[in-house]
Amino acid sequence: MAPVFIFDLGKVLVDFDYTIAARKVAARSAKSPADLHAFLGSSPLLLEYESGQLTRQGFYDAIRAAIGFKGDLAEFGSFFADIFSEMPATIALQAELRQRGFKTYIFSNTNDLATEHVQRNFPFFQNFDGYIYSFEVGAVKPQAKIYEAMETMCGRRGADLIYIDDRPENIAAGAARGWRAILHESPEKTRATITAWLQDDFK
Repeated sequence: MAPVFIFDLGKVLVDFDYTIAARKVAARSAKSPADLHAFLGSSPLLLEYESGQLTRQGFYDAIRAAIGFKGDLAEFGSFFADIFSEMPATIALQAELRQRGFKTYIFSNTNDLATEHVQRNFPFFQNFDGYIYSFEVGAVKPQAKIYEAMETMCGRRGADLIYIDDRPENIAAGAARGWRAILHESPEKTRATITAWLQDDFK
């Protein structure tokens, strides 16, 4: 049986830089960009948002109260989500796999502001068979619940799933379920591993 391919989003298909958002949001708040970046990195608010504990409105309200943001939700959302850039080599790899008839899925710890922005601005994002997002599932990688959701969506288990992620703890959780897990360190290494597996194990 042909494998399916599961791609993390951030740092695999798109790069991101929260300092971009910090500069824009800080210009409309009471904090400096450095303070705001440190706040986003240490506050539990982003995790609560990405795990579905906070809605978009709730996340905005909490951020506004914490930093004194002067804009409305639409303005905040446009600043917060506009942090991404494409990673062409991995996008090309996914497109090649899709053209060869393999099913591909996105599997991401993320939020609705980010997914809507990427969907609007990056055409490659439409070219997948399904999407599992932490904020919809109510769990974040490496929690078991989100991996179970991925297995349910694609209808496969174990070594039939080839999983690409940049976070070691997420890869370890997939490998513990029997997935073929690739720690994404470079497009070349990821491509080489996939090529070897397809040649040796899925003839």
